[in-house]
Amino acid sequence: MINIFDVQEARNSILRREDSLEPEVPPALQASLNKLFGQGATPETAVTTILKDVRQRGDEALRHWTETLDGVQVANLQVSKSEIETAVSRIPADLKEALELAAARIRDFHQRQPLPNWQTSEMGGIVGQRVTPIQRVGVYVPGGTAPLPSSLLMSAIPAQVAGVKEIVVATPPGRENGRIPDVILATAAIAGIDTIYTLGGAQAVAALAFGSESIPRVDKIVGPGNLFTTLAKRQVYGIVGIDGLYGPTETVVVADDSADPAWVAADMLAQAEHDVLATAILFTPSRKFAEAVQVEIARQMEELSRSEVIAISLANRGGIVLTADLDEACQLASDFAAEHTCIATANPAAYVDKIPNAGGLFIGERSFEVLGDYVAGPSHVMPTNGTARFASPLNVLDFVKISSILQLDDATSAQLSVAAARIAQAEGLDGHANAARKRIG
Repeated sequence: MINIFDVQEARNSILRREDSLEPEVPPALQASLNKLFGQGATPETAVTTILKDVRQRGDEALRHWTETLDGVQVANLQVSKSEIETAVSRIPADLKEALELAAARIRDFHQRQPLPNWQTSEMGGIVGQRVTPIQRVGVYVPGGTAPLPSSLLMSAIPAQVAGVKEIVVATPPGRENGRIPDVILATAAIAGIDTIYTLGGAQAVAALAFGSESIPRVDKIVGPGNLFTTLAKRQVYGIVGIDGLYGPTETVVVADDSADPAWVAADMLAQAEHDVLATAILFTPSRKFAEAVQVEIARQMEELSRSEVIAISLANRGGIVLTADLDEACQLASDFAAEHTCIATANPAAYVDKIPNAGGLFIGERSFEVLGDYVAGPSHVMPTNGTARFASPLNVLDFVKISSILQLDDATSAQLSVAAARIAQAEGLDGHANAARKRIG
C-alpha cells in the first residue's frame, strides 16, 4: 500500500533529500565489507582500496577483484569482435527490431543538437570558439540483476553523434556463466561499438580512468551504475572526466482528476520496480483521484514479478501528496527537481514553465516515462537526487570541449593592453603588467 500525505507530512518524509552517496549500509553489506576490506570498512574506503590496487597492479588486480566481487574468473578482459558481431543473430528478431528503432530515434534526436563553431571580427581581429570532440570515452553499462542494453544506446550514441573517435564499453560479467549477455553484445553491434571489456563496479572505473596492460585509459567516463561505481567515478574525477554522479532513479507525477488512475499507477509502479531505493511520487489536488491511484497500485502490483521490490520502494520512498492546487503541485515538483517529471493534467502544456527543475519533462499521459527509458529519443541518463537544479541529461555537449580563439589585430591589442596592465597592477602581478605594457604604443 502506498501512503497519502499532506504537504507538510511529505516535506518531513518522502520529499527530504538524503545524500545517496552516503547511505545507511545494510547489515549484510557491512558484513561483506568487513570480510573483504577489514573491520569497519565503508563503501568509500572499499572503493579507494580497489582503485589503488588497479592503479598499481593493472590487469592482475582487475582479474582479482572481478573474481572476488563478481565470482567470475576472466581470462580475456576484452570481448572478441566476432563474438559481438555474431550476438545479433542470437537474440530474437523482434528484440533486434526494437533496439534498432531505439538506436535510430536516439541518433536522430541528438543529431539535432547544435555544436556551433563561431568567429567574429566585430571585436577587433578575430575571436570565437572551436568545438572539438573528446578523443576517447568509456561507457559504463550496469549489469546487476538484469542486463540494460538501453543504457548502452543512451550513452554511446550521443558520443558518436558528437564525433568521438574511440568509444569503449565496460560491463560486468553474468554470475552464472561469466559471460556478457548476448543482448548487450548485440546492442553494441547495432550501435557500431566493437570494444567491450568484461568488467563491472569500481574496478571497471579504475581500468577506464588509469588504464592497464590491456586497457588504454579514456578521457571521460559516462553512464549510470550502483553505489560503488558512482563512488569510484567521484574519486577519479579530475584524473578523468565524468558525466555526473547518479543516485537511485526517481519519478514524480503531477496530475489532476482528468488523468487515468490506472495509467498513473502503472507509471509509478514502473519506476518503483527498479530497486528498493527508487522513488515514485504523485502530486495531486484531488483526494478522490489519489485514492483511485492508491487502489490501482495495490491491484496492479499483485500482477508484477518484482512486487516485493516495489512494495519496499513505495513504502519507504514513494507516496501520494495532496496539494492545495496544481500550482502548488508544480512548485513541489520543481523544488524536488526529480530525474523524471510527468505532467498528466487536462492541459499539460500550461504547466511546463511552472516546473523549471526537471531532468526530463514528460508532457501528457501519452508521453510517459517508460518511452523515455527506451525509444523516445533523449538519453535516459538524467540527473538524480535533486541535481536537476543545475545539471542536464547526457547529451552531445558532454562529449565535446570548447576552445576559445583569440587573434586580435594590432590596434585592438594595444588598446586592450592599457586596461590589462592596470588590472594586473591592481592585482600585484608585475609580470602580467609588464607583458601588457610592452604591447602599448
